[in-house]
Amino acid sequence: MKVTTDACLFGAWVANDDNSEKIVVKRVLDIGAGTGVLSLMYAQKNLSSHIDAIDIDEDACQQAKENVVASPFGERINVIHGDVNKFALPGRYDCIISNPPFYEKEVSSDNEKKNLAHHHSGLLFEELLNIIKAGLSPSGTFYLLLPFKRNEEIKKILLKQHLWVSKIVFVKQSTKHNYFRMMMVGKFEKENYETVIEEISIWDDQQQYTKEFKDLLKDYYLRL
Repeated sequence: MKVTTDACLFGAWVANDDNSEKIVVKRVLDIGAGTGVLSLMYAQKNLSSHIDAIDIDEDACQQAKENVVASPFGERINVIHGDVNKFALPGRYDCIISNPPFYEKEVSSDNEKKNLAHHHSGLLFEELLNIIKAGLSPSGTFYLLLPFKRNEEIKKILLKQHLWVSKIVFVKQSTKHNYFRMMMVGKFEKENYETVIEEISIWDDQQQYTKEFKDLLKDYYLRL
């Protein structure tokens, strides 16, 4: 399975954000883990964390297991093949991360596995939020990578579900492009300040990685 640049950016941002808070995160759930890249990036920066990484696709899980075994973090990542909607959560998690289906209302492809990875046939956004509400500890945080074009709709759904977003980072492919993704971190209870809004570009106008991107990914990419 292909690992996208925006997914790597998201993984680095999540791992760095939780690590910078100086909070001990012991239990993490990665929903829709794919090849396990998010779990591996998180485990690299957060040495006390144990991660359950679940995905409905059997081939993706097999690849994730191989990647985990080949890493130094194999004892702290548990890859689970299954439908998260039917998964019996073994308690609550300090952190839940997900790069969920992007294209709920768009035309599906003829490829069944691609449909499961990218369309509502695998997991609806509201279903994902229900799982987060059921599985997140009262003081825990959740991280999501989402398409920018669903920004307004997503904010309404989060409000309806009584989940508060503390920070949103809008992502551009380059400094010349419009936003195409957004990374967000949220909690159960609203704190005494407004949502922090930031932005980041992957490429600059010279088609080089931006400093912000390199700062986040330098511990993961061999060459930057």
